[in-house]
Amino acid sequence: MSVIYMNNNKRITIYDLAKELNVSPSYISKALNNHPLVSMKMREKVQKKAIELKYKHNSYAANLRKGISRTIGVVVPQINSFFSEAIAGIEEVCSNQDYGLVICRSHDSYENECRALDTLMRQNVDCILISIAAETYSGEHLQNIINNGIPVIQFDRFVDNFNAFRVVNNNEEMAYWAVKHLINKGYKRIVYLGGTEVLTIYRLRKEGYLRALKEANLSISTDLIFDNAFSEKSTIDIAIQLLSSNTPPDAFFTGSDYAALNVLQVADNLGINIPDELGIIGSGNDILTKFTKPRLSAIDQKSMELGRKAANLYFEILAKEENKEKVVEKEEIVPGDILTRESTAKSQ
Repeated sequence: MSVIYMNNNKRITIYDLAKELNVSPSYISKALNNHPLVSMKMREKVQKKAIELKYKHNSYAANLRKGISRTIGVVVPQINSFFSEAIAGIEEVCSNQDYGLVICRSHDSYENECRALDTLMRQNVDCILISIAAETYSGEHLQNIINNGIPVIQFDRFVDNFNAFRVVNNNEEMAYWAVKHLINKGYKRIVYLGGTEVLTIYRLRKEGYLRALKEANLSISTDLIFDNAFSEKSTIDIAIQLLSSNTPPDAFFTGSDYAALNVLQVADNLGINIPDELGIIGSGNDILTKFTKPRLSAIDQKSMELGRKAANLYFEILAKEENKEKVVEKEEIVPGDILTRESTAKSQ
């Protein structure tokens, strides 16, 4: 939105132009939009006065009168490398469509998420793209957004029992191939460090982990499976406990790169050789994984592509609505890649 101020910091509006020319604001609006009922002479007069007073068209207000804002709301749990890349993908698509973004962070709190959604509704955004908080158990609050005429598109993290658009990774397959990579490198006692099972993405990753172990006929030990290993403290405590035991694991598959980084730190402090004594593979492909020593293997979730697809999905919905076509909720899958680096390069 362009805003021009007079010397007294008052923004010039069509009401100021109307007062200066002693005509109605609606007449000024018609003149500025070259309405055929306004004479050419009057259009030129209005344009001249607009230039003199440094008036600029308020596109935001105009869009609101049309019932649109040309703005998309984005809600993410955190602003880290992964979500920064996703937001960059969203912004790239929106910029090409001349749309703006309003970005909110939930800090993985359901209460904060609800507050952010309420703020975005009051901002009259045209669509909301959301990656849900760890505390979010249902889609009731998201349904309220849809009931108010605003499309909701979930990306990365999603509520499984909520019928809406979503753009996600093939989480079970990604985890399966990550663990299979560890097994193929000769690792056998593989730890799973996941997030809350309330989030479907972690439940699917756990299923992929279990499937790979069963297929390889490796024993599944509940002592090596940890849900809710979300915080820095919890991942460090678990890693210290396991790596200091009499029967330590020889590999970790983690639901996030940050958990993998914490394991790497603990192993380094304990003098454990990576990758010969311990293999580590994380999820997300955070930029930090490329600069650790050794560099961390990771699942590349292609976060920027997730963001692009989520934004493009909105414009696809918009085009169908404008053509009065039926809009049906759907899921789009962004396949991840396994990036093998030094942290799993065990010599066999």
